Amino acid sequence: MGRAARPAEIAQAREAPDFFVCDIWGALPKDDLASMEHPLFSLSTRPDRAILSYEHNGATIEVVPSVKGRATIHDKDILIYCISQILAALNTGRAVSRTLHLTAHDLLLATGRETSGDAYRRLRDAFERLAGTRITTNITTGTLETTRGFGLIESWEIVRQTPPGQRGGGRMIRVCVTLSEWLYRAACAKSVLTLNKDYFTLRRPLERRLYELARKHCGRQAEWRISLETLLKKSGSTSPRRVFRAMVRDIIAQDNIPDYDLHLDAADMLRVTPRAVVLEPFETPLLSPDTLDEARLLAPGEDVYALQEEWHQFWHRSGRPALRAPDKAFLGWLAKRTAPASNLIRG
Repeated sequence: MGRAARPAEIAQAREAPDFFVCDIWGALPKDDLASMEHPLFSLSTRPDRAILSYEHNGATIEVVPSVKGRATIHDKDILIYCISQILAALNTGRAVSRTLHLTAHDLLLATGRETSGDAYRRLRDAFERLAGTRITTNITTGTLETTRGFGLIESWEIVRQTPPGQRGGGRMIRVCVTLSEWLYRAACAKSVLTLNKDYFTLRRPLERRLYELARKHCGRQAEWRISLETLLKKSGSTSPRRVFRAMVRDIIAQDNIPDYDLHLDAADMLRVTPRAVVLEPFETPLLSPDTLDEARLLAPGEDVYALQEEWHQFWHRSGRPALRAPDKAFLGWLAKRTAPASNLIRG
């Protein structure tokens, strides 16, 4: 679960500049807890113009699409990228803002997409659906509960480089997007979870939704169970139960869901178990704040907490050796990790 933001972090966010530049390489994908829990995004591959009314455990949601359809779970990649950049910046002590400037090429690469002309066109369509989809909800983000209506993003802008005298077309050089206050507040409160980067390789919408639910509900538990009936509701799928069951069974057979094993029994109960070992903070070697500051210098632009997590996994795979000087061991590992890139630059 994402931890609550410290007062200093909240104050820092309030003192943010007018915009934030997305320029952090290797930021781990982050997803907000509310949209992982509730089916805000359409799983349809065709324009979905139906109004969604949803209620579960006291949370009520109404999602009203625009004429271009409801925002899809693939459109959500844009929000995941933006949240990831905000969290990585907060972790490195940088000020952030609700308005983000990003490079479309970086966004497409980070989310595992092609960088063709058609991919840029689909990116614009995604922005239009995100801005046009309106949500009314009482979901709690951070420590506040608010019932209000909003779009997933407040506004967007694309700047293109076009030859003199030419109208339209041209190379997309910069994108500006302003997140909804609701989503931005969730990011600043760190009401998020880290996703496996292989999430972006999942092409089927239901695969993505099943991974989100597994990540949100199974987490560090040894097992999570959910009935097919409840899963159908929480997934947001509009398929009939028998079709939905067949789709889930097919996904289980293909075994593409990162981090989790899924099994559907004869009583239509889905059992989810984690594949990888989840390391608790008290199990791992402690690093000093000065060491993390030095790591930022060794790997500029990277999320230092993601590097720490990567090193912890390396330490675990190495047999959890007793370390007399964990700070020195971490910096040595990091120096080796960054050495190939340095050698390429020197070459």
